[in-house]
Amino acid sequence: MKLRTQLLLANALSIVIIFVFLIISYMRMFLSNDAVIVLSFVTIGAGVVSFIAHSFFIRPIEKSVQFISSESKKVAKGNFDGKVPSSGPLEFQQLAENFNEMSKQLNDSFTKIKKSEASRRELIANISHDLRTPLSSIQSFVEALQDDVIQDEASFERYLATIQLETKQLSELINDLFQLSELDAGSETYHPHPYHVDSLIVETLQNLLLQLEENRTEVNVVIPEKLPAAAVMPEKIKRVLINLIQNAVRYSPRGSVIQLKADESSREWIKISISDQGEGISESEYSQIFDRFYRVEKSRSKEKGGSGLGLAIAKSIVELHGGQIGVHSREGGGSTFWFTIPTWKAREEDVEQT
Repeated sequence: MKLRTQLLLANALSIVIIFVFLIISYMRMFLSNDAVIVLSFVTIGAGVVSFIAHSFFIRPIEKSVQFISSESKKVAKGNFDGKVPSSGPLEFQQLAENFNEMSKQLNDSFTKIKKSEASRRELIANISHDLRTPLSSIQSFVEALQDDVIQDEASFERYLATIQLETKQLSELINDLFQLSELDAGSETYHPHPYHVDSLIVETLQNLLLQLEENRTEVNVVIPEKLPAAAVMPEKIKRVLINLIQNAVRYSPRGSVIQLKADESSREWIKISISDQGEGISESEYSQIFDRFYRVEKSRSKEKGGSGLGLAIAKSIVELHGGQIGVHSREGGGSTFWFTIPTWKAREEDVEQT
């Protein structure tokens, strides 16, 4: 039975009960028959008017319930775009507002779930591709060596070098995935130590010395004499520097110059930037450049190498330190990647205040 029908029946029953009691009261009052008849018709008329008025006043309630029912069916089918108008009695207005807010939150949640699922599928596809490519190469070269297809020593050495290179790339990809999974899971906690930025940079460049020499890349370091100690986990920030410098070397021409600059952007933060002489990045790609497996001009990036995880790892590590990371570039004019890390002095003051 519909709500409107139930409300009208309840009203009609109330009117009938009142009418019966009034008739009995009129008869008990020893009124004349004519007076009883007149009063009875007046009572019936009042009841009819009351019934019509009640029918009119419950229409907003009925409409509000119909709207909510209709939108509930849409929500049940996965459509969260509808909106219940805020009308009718105050309680139904509040119910409509609560329903609309619930629908909005459900829409946001399902949108996030869809994006997460799409990202998960893309991640699996990218991992599968990046694992399958070197594995296929290794398998082909190993089978060629096993079948004695290669006879001369130079080709034999070249095949072994290729297998070693592909194995190294596989190892790097697996290590990157492992580190990224730890950062995403929140298993990495922030335990900083006071460390000088110049030491971080020197130690990082020592680790990259062979790669820089192979590409004939020069690194121009600019650091002020008085730079406060940073509150960092040294090995993590070295990883950020390595990823950003390797990225700069990868996309810069051989024999180019990379500028590595550090300065105190404020009392609380130290800003480190790495500028290259590469082809640059379009502004439309700024928001995606730190996504995992994202590569600028994917066909060109495959030739350059790299797992596509370096910048995503750098972003996670910097955010673990409470800092920010970004890029500004222009196509054909090189790129500058920058990030901020907290100073040790600011860290100590925060600890004292808490």
